[in-house]
Amino acid sequence: MAKFTSKINYHLRGKEMVDYVADYLENIEKRQVYPDVEPGYLRSLIPEEAPLEAESYEDVVKDIERVIMPGVTHWHSPYFYAYFPTAHSFPAMLADMLCGAIGCIGFSWAASPACTELETVMLDWLGKMLKLPEDFLAGTEGSGGGVIQGTASEATLIALLAARSKIVKLIQTDHPDRSETDIISKLVAYSSDQAHSSVERAGLIGGVRMKKIPTDSKFSVRGAALQKVLEEDRAAGLIPFFFCATLGTTPSCAFDCITELGPICNAEKIWMHIDAAYAGSAFICPEFRPLLNGIEFADSFNFNPHKWLLVNFDCSAMWVKKRSDIIGAFKIEPLYLKHDHQESGNQSHWQIPLGRRFRSLKMWFVFRMYGLKGLQHVGLAKEFESLVKADQRFEISADVVLGLVCFRLKGSNELNEILLKRINSARKIHLVPCQLAGKFVLRFAVCARTTESRHVREAWSHISHLASELLQELRH
Repeated sequence: MAKFTSKINYHLRGKEMVDYVADYLENIEKRQVYPDVEPGYLRSLIPEEAPLEAESYEDVVKDIERVIMPGVTHWHSPYFYAYFPTAHSFPAMLADMLCGAIGCIGFSWAASPACTELETVMLDWLGKMLKLPEDFLAGTEGSGGGVIQGTASEATLIALLAARSKIVKLIQTDHPDRSETDIISKLVAYSSDQAHSSVERAGLIGGVRMKKIPTDSKFSVRGAALQKVLEEDRAAGLIPFFFCATLGTTPSCAFDCITELGPICNAEKIWMHIDAAYAGSAFICPEFRPLLNGIEFADSFNFNPHKWLLVNFDCSAMWVKKRSDIIGAFKIEPLYLKHDHQESGNQSHWQIPLGRRFRSLKMWFVFRMYGLKGLQHVGLAKEFESLVKADQRFEISADVVLGLVCFRLKGSNELNEILLKRINSARKIHLVPCQLAGKFVLRFAVCARTTESRHVREAWSHISHLASELLQELRH
């Protein structure tokens, strides 16, 4: 068993690290949001091999600023507007410290009863915040329930594999002569043409073909578009079995019309999974809850509290109507994992890995220390949208619903590519692009918990100034 050879004052060092973290976050906006390094920068800063003898804690901490921080993209800077947010808060970070200290591997109830039971209850708490149908809650006797996955990508894959297992068993019940290989070769899954790349990857891993359904002018999948493709595929001898609807797409935060899609999926006996990775947190707000209307038709639903809900990565909440569908696809119980309370919940049957961390602790801390009212805040994107609309040189490329603004300079894709390159090269703010209807579009996502109106105005001033310089150059 390995052990430290140097004496460490854990109380002192722990307090020092908390102080370092607090100072880092309090002063984060003073740091350059995007690192100015080249690939491979780090290797030359550290030895080629691990040290033979123990080094001092002081030396390790000194190297945080020398080695690590120069290569960090500061996702929690109020000048970070790329991708989508990644949440955190001090209650969640403290809970993660406790999780690391307890160090349990909660693959079954017996492995750590509190780990299993708190997760079940926290997913019920969160489900009630979202006003999910009772079918999705575990309660004390429910047939559904929730589980924490690592990411939305994992949740989509789990749902697809469960749906695949279910349809294969159903077909073999009626046609016992049909092989699993033959059935899978005919299966087809569907998603929006705006869906995240992880949905397509789920199809690759699951060994099934994945078809993209075309979207309307608002980048939303409508019922008629899905119905048309289903009829064509059934006529061709294929077996539709899974549809992944997206609420809050990555490119533009568009919403598939699940009130139309859900009844079709139910009638066609197709598993409907809803991926609301980004947008889902907003559904705890009464004004945004209507965006989730149609959830009653879904077989599974997922969103990431680690994006907006002040719970740090990784924490992706997933619910199913019938947990037996998930467990039936993944349940394997060797003798060494069996115990006297087998039916009390083994969440390893809901996921691909066996081991799992005590991730529900951070939900418990955050929900208690903020309360539902303390979590119900969405804003600032509308302010940025109004600034863009006031400048006749720019255009808004998609409806602004939550915290994402898609915008561009009126003109060519090349013009906007140059503008984005100049924005990111200046390293004052950080943005990423997307493509909508063939147009190169800039995405402005309000990400950091500490972002204020002044940061948004500063960002727009910077973008506007760079745009003026670019357009002035093109005139000469």
